[in-house]
Amino acid sequence: MSQLQTIITVSVFAAVILLIAFDVIDMAVAALVGTCLLIALGILDEQDLLGAIRTGAGPLGLLFGGMIVARILATTGLFDIIGNVYLRATDGSGKRFLLLLIALVAPICAVLPNATTVIILAPIIIKVCIALETDFVGPMLLTAIISNSAGLLTLVGDPATFLVGSAIGMTFGEYLRRVSLGGVIAVLMIVPLLPWLMRDLWNLRRTLPQRAAATRLERPVYAALVAAVLLMMVALFVVGEDLPSRIVPPAVAIIASALALLVGFAARVEPTENVLRDVDWKTLVFLASIFCLVQAMAKTGLLQILALKLYQLFGGELTHVALTLLVGIALLSSLLANVPVAAASIVMVKGYLVMAEVVPETALSAGFHEWPVNSIPVFVGMMFGATLGGNATLVGAAANIVAAGICARQGKPISFGTFLRYGLPITVVQLAASALYVLVIARLLR
Repeated sequence: MSQLQTIITVSVFAAVILLIAFDVIDMAVAALVGTCLLIALGILDEQDLLGAIRTGAGPLGLLFGGMIVARILATTGLFDIIGNVYLRATDGSGKRFLLLLIALVAPICAVLPNATTVIILAPIIIKVCIALETDFVGPMLLTAIISNSAGLLTLVGDPATFLVGSAIGMTFGEYLRRVSLGGVIAVLMIVPLLPWLMRDLWNLRRTLPQRAAATRLERPVYAALVAAVLLMMVALFVVGEDLPSRIVPPAVAIIASALALLVGFAARVEPTENVLRDVDWKTLVFLASIFCLVQAMAKTGLLQILALKLYQLFGGELTHVALTLLVGIALLSSLLANVPVAAASIVMVKGYLVMAEVVPETALSAGFHEWPVNSIPVFVGMMFGATLGGNATLVGAAANIVAAGICARQGKPISFGTFLRYGLPITVVQLAASALYVLVIARLLR
């Protein structure tokens, strides 16, 4: 790539981010126009687009499959029952509402992608907020932040985490042993901040209306079949990669979405076109476009330069590199979508580890999975930086974008600054706790 093309690429990339940050133009439109501009100027060619597709197929497949399963689940009436139980469990207390929100979101996000969790739970949260006579914007933003944080509980909870884990061949079980505890800590770090960030809601007390008749499932057999699809998806997330056919998590999500659509079609509860129409295509287009922009940035050679800088600064001090990546990737993920940042960072980190002679040059190939244990904290630092850094701003994670879109459709648009007020303090505290976690596992894996 020529120097002029490098300048154009960086300028377009920066312009897209600034336009989104200052709410000048819709984020999906900004990213898509930026990508098309680089295509028109010949900076992105067919091979680059194919490379972006290869990188983004896994995370986007996870999101798409999860969205379909979530949409079909919503037709069963299960979430109406959960919503009623949730409302009664709050007993009119804002404090209990917030604490129960964490308890509700975190387990779901351990098995479904974070954006999908927001889609599933949004109607419940909005309904409970209306019953408590309080604004739903804060709880919806908190839902996105919890879902991003809980995405660290398992390999499939966050597309950025999955991208890093799959790049080094980390299985679902290995992730549980080495990383999941850090996810638990990240979620718990939210609790002490709630009385400060959401003071009014934390102190809220309301008298709940008289208990209505219990909601019942109108189609119990249909609901059981859809629930079986969800359970099958979770089971394959855990054991799929150990099967002879090696079914990876994105493939599991796609298979589950096909089965869910089949069950929905057979039951004739809702037309398939309605389900597909309700997929959050805006988020998928935004992320796909950002993947293309990151592919263009990779062509500039800046990632290789950053890899060299890491080596010049730290040599073979992998713990220092892990902490630097934790902070640096978190900062980038707060300005960009965290999934593409993770994708670009993998290229940079693999280049650094080759320079540091931690792994041979063959590690730069996609099929290399023989990573020494002392390199694992580097990748864990990347996971925490990308996932938790996405909590800071509106554009940092797909769940944030989905939550903002839902609020906008309910007549409550969310600005970049509003999200920052909630997300930034939580992110800083979580990153500090994560740094300690990375230090501990680095010492244990020496």
